[in-house]
Amino acid sequence: MVRTAARAIVGCDGATFVLRDGEQCFYADEDSIAPLWKGQRFPLTECISGWAMINGQVAAVPDIYADERIPHSAYRSTYVNSLLMTPVGQPKAIAAIGMYWADAHRPTPTEIEAAGELAGDAAQAIDAVGLASTPWAPNFRAAVPAE
Repeated sequence: MVRTAARAIVGCDGATFVLRDGEQCFYADEDSIAPLWKGQRFPLTECISGWAMINGQVAAVPDIYADERIPHSAYRSTYVNSLLMTPVGQPKAIAAIGMYWADAHRPTPTEIEAAGELAGDAAQAIDAVGLASTPWAPNFRAAVPAE
């Protein structure tokens, strides 16, 4: 539901829901015009979703090839040129929502605010079902089996 809502509220070409799994990012689901990274894991320190979770900050990137936080090789085979990545959960992010555009796009303050509200709603939903209890990793691994 989160990825579909993200795509609808900002009008992007694709959206992903990424879960923090220890020191990795798990791309749990996507709604996109073409396949991206669903089911894959990447180190937190090597992807923009990990950066957003580690720093607890939104990453609004109008040109992915001009941003050093982006692992360019992971994007070359995709349509993605611009993105907005929003952390989910405070004070420690437990997930991130990624929104992607095929064309050059500078995320607007309204889009950033809407994505932040969706992230807040997602954090509340995760908390309500008990997936965010400490420690995070055992609950996450039980809920999302490794592929």
